[in-house]
Amino acid sequence: MGMNMEEAGGAAGTVRTVSRRLVRPSIGDAPPPEDIHLTPWDLRLISVDYIQKGLLLPAPPAGGDRLVSTLASSLARALRRYYHLAGRLAVEERGDGTVNVRLRCTGEGAELVHATAHGVAVADIAGSVYTPSSVVWALFPLNGVLGADAAVDSLPVLSAQVTELADGVFVGVSLNHSVGDGFVFWELFNTWSEINRGGGGAIRDLSEISARVHRRWFTDASPVPIPLPFSKLQHVVRRFDPPIMQECFFTFSAASVKELKARANDEMAGTATATISSLQALLAHLWRAVSRARRLPPGQETSYTLAVGCRGRVSGIPPGYMGNALVPAKASGTVGEVLGKGLGWTAWQLNRAVASFDEEAMREWLESWTREPQFRYFGSLMSGGAALITGSSPWFDVFGNDFGWGKPAAVRSGREGKMDGKATVYQGPERGGSMSLEVCISPDAMERLVADEEFMDKRMLCS
Repeated sequence: MGMNMEEAGGAAGTVRTVSRRLVRPSIGDAPPPEDIHLTPWDLRLISVDYIQKGLLLPAPPAGGDRLVSTLASSLARALRRYYHLAGRLAVEERGDGTVNVRLRCTGEGAELVHATAHGVAVADIAGSVYTPSSVVWALFPLNGVLGADAAVDSLPVLSAQVTELADGVFVGVSLNHSVGDGFVFWELFNTWSEINRGGGGAIRDLSEISARVHRRWFTDASPVPIPLPFSKLQHVVRRFDPPIMQECFFTFSAASVKELKARANDEMAGTATATISSLQALLAHLWRAVSRARRLPPGQETSYTLAVGCRGRVSGIPPGYMGNALVPAKASGTVGEVLGKGLGWTAWQLNRAVASFDEEAMREWLESWTREPQFRYFGSLMSGGAALITGSSPWFDVFGNDFGWGKPAAVRSGREGKMDGKATVYQGPERGGSMSLEVCISPDAMERLVADEEFMDKRMLCS
């Protein structure tokens, strides 16, 4: 199912596996084994790839088995806090044409892979706006594995790969998306790095952590567990071959983002009834530039879908909620409107899409999902090259992940969900308001985007 990681990547950038091990939560007053029932938000993502994000780090003082053993020890301590990520998805075939899926907190362990790619340098990965996808994707474990695959084959829900490069280290992490979203992913990453550099990340009231881990949020009318209308979970799986795409990574300084926000709000002065955010202004800048690069006709409908977080926004879902808690918000318009009405108008459409969040409608959708489940398939999200979709958040702490020998030089993602129009947003390396966009579009459109002076102005940083 997944790529054979014994040897992967291009000839010059071959990634070779040195070892694999299972890392179990460190011994302590960890809670007893327990099952976590999955919500509609969790279950709808069992049909997609693992979340795959990784950090490019400087070379540590000591490499090899000493490095990996140290990282295994700190990961074990992190898993003591987030012990559910050392569990396994389990399938129950009920005999009535339905199945249940749950997360069993058995402590079987997360996977840790040690690999080498001595022919790959830091500059090969982060020295250009163009991403060498075949090399970067090989720096992640569980490539091509869907959430349902892990349930059927009892694979780890969390896997990390530590790859020693010619002059650095890449730490790539894969998390089953039905177990958690970007918030959960980066909380685990932040804790792991903090513990490894000698911080107090492991010291916290474990009873409080246990409550956060197990407190999944269901509507009052939802059955628990939720039956899925398949005799075999394998029937939920659909695989698709994405079209040929080019990946590029663009970083905007805090000053550049601030200027875009000011310009968007100035253009909507007297019209907008709320403030356009920095992120909305930056994504509007991208939407307009990609629309130009795609050379779509003015009358063509185009859309931008954002992931809106429900933590702290929905009653009953606390800020530290450990399950999936995202809903889509979609802005639409014609290409002529996006290009002709300016940055402010385009950003305002994104602002209104986010503001249109309706808790009552969301609850109704969750209840209807339990009766007629609908799963997410990336193939169905492709729209003939006229749409954009953005996940992740610039507020996740990416560049604070210092494992003890230096701060990250760059962040990159794996092959998960890559399609024409996907744009992932990250905290920028400057922090303090800088933002990065990892963009996937067709090669011809990308060539025009990189040549677009309005998009690639002097305020842009390459990293």
